[in-house]
Amino acid sequence: MYSTPDTAHLYNHHKDLSANPSLYLSGTQTPFPDRPYEDSISTLSTSRTSTSTESSGELLPLLRVSSRPKASYRLADFIIHQTLGTGSFGRVHLVRSKHNLRFYAIKVLSKDKVVRTKQVEHTNNEKTILETVQHPFIVNLWGAFQDASNLYMIMDFVPGGELFTLLRRSGRFPEPVSKFYAAEVAMALNYLHHLDIVYRDLKPENILLNFDGHIKIADFGFAKRCSVTTWTLCGTPDYLAPEIVLQQRYTRSVDWYALGVLIFEMLTGFPPYYQPERNTNILYERILQGPAFIRWPAFQPHATDIILKLMESDPVKRYGKVDYGAGDVFTHPWFSEVDWDRLYCRKIAAPYLPKLKSEGDASAFEKYPEDEVASTYGKVCYDPHVREFPDFEYTSPDTYPPRQVSEACGFNSSACM
Repeated sequence: MYSTPDTAHLYNHHKDLSANPSLYLSGTQTPFPDRPYEDSISTLSTSRTSTSTESSGELLPLLRVSSRPKASYRLADFIIHQTLGTGSFGRVHLVRSKHNLRFYAIKVLSKDKVVRTKQVEHTNNEKTILETVQHPFIVNLWGAFQDASNLYMIMDFVPGGELFTLLRRSGRFPEPVSKFYAAEVAMALNYLHHLDIVYRDLKPENILLNFDGHIKIADFGFAKRCSVTTWTLCGTPDYLAPEIVLQQRYTRSVDWYALGVLIFEMLTGFPPYYQPERNTNILYERILQGPAFIRWPAFQPHATDIILKLMESDPVKRYGKVDYGAGDVFTHPWFSEVDWDRLYCRKIAAPYLPKLKSEGDASAFEKYPEDEVASTYGKVCYDPHVREFPDFEYTSPDTYPPRQVSEACGFNSSACM
């Protein structure tokens, strides 16, 4: 997601989208495609804030996506147009390349704030994971660099805005629309899990809509390689599985639990354990009580069943559990009309198309005061965090520390190289 809007006032809209299932559903279910994926911003915290307070088995190294070869970028390569979103660590800008004239989103993070909030590992993980994944429903990271004050990540500009915004404007989605978005999310999660990546921050704010209406999952700040279990308390409260709330070890199945929450929220406009006071203690009590205590609307039976199967409190019984893979998710009767091959290839028309006037149209995003913050980027100054982000290339200046800063501060450059 790009922005951090206050969402409390948006829960009262009840305007539905068109619910024509023929837009994207086939008559019979096709097998889930078991093949390599082709094609593939993460940003900042939201009003439903993602939080974090890590252990996993041995993992093979991830390989960088060959179709996105490593290249050097610098701030001077881009023209900054406007702010797309702000957050605790910095902001995201819409930019245009001076070379190919394409629009991108650049996520700018203050190194000092990342270090002070102990998010160094998460930030480095985000960069490493995004540069090694490629999937139609996940954003591309094209490059990353740093200067003395900030980290920069160059990503796809996804112009349709957040699914969260569309959902709040609509109030709730008809079941076929919810199924369309849930199916695309499920394919992306399954891809990540095959790479031993647990996403850990699924929510409508982190699902962006591309120009063609198909999704791009963003914000990999809490994503992590995990072959067996991990135990960090992180994510968005409404979407936390019971084992995370209990601070127990958990597996990648927490992402499938979150998909159940997402389906419920798309169908009703509210998360299943929503309470207006936003008291997390009450929320966690309800999560631990389990789906039996949810006040269920009049869902179609298959919809209720898949939510129950995904939100199963016992991870061993939950659909998508690590031991057996996610076949039970994709073969569930609720998804019976989905043509998985055509959906993967984006040959199925999306239920909603963003209304865009031009290639760089950012009207789907909230307006933010610019505050001339971009003029502070790239300043030459002392960097106390030079060792913290080794995979972010120094391109402004070309090496660190710059000679004039070293001499002025009595800084021993050899100690940091």
